[in-house]
Amino acid sequence: MEQKTLVIGVIGADVHAVGIKILDHAFTDAGFNVINLGVMVSQEEYIAAAIESDADAIVVSSLYGHGELDCRGLRQKCDEAGLEGILLYVGGNIVVGKQPFEDVERRFLAMGFDRVFPPGTSPETTIASLKKDLGVE
Repeated sequence: MEQKTLVIGVIGADVHAVGIKILDHAFTDAGFNVINLGVMVSQEEYIAAAIESDADAIVVSSLYGHGELDCRGLRQKCDEAGLEGILLYVGGNIVVGKQPFEDVERRFLAMGFDRVFPPGTSPETTIASLKKDLGVE
């Protein structure tokens, strides 16, 4: 596989560290070059890391339920920074309360995310989507 670079992290004030470590290991084992920004990552930090590393994708994780607020405007900021078309993924417990995932997904797609993953999505599912969307095997 041609090595692709992913910038990953947990957005906003979220301090849930275990999941992002699991993703880091899974993505690395799958052959990706992973830039793990850790927890409490701002939109600007994702963008700066993506520019610096010439990343192919940004993978945003959120578990504390405020991902929808934290992610607003990220696509526009990416575009303004010269990252037009960078692959944007988001997943986890990204909204507060029990909401139909189809509604949540629709809102995140409207915000410019390419894929939206519900709580409990396996790393293998995300890896398969990354490989497909990045055109690698």
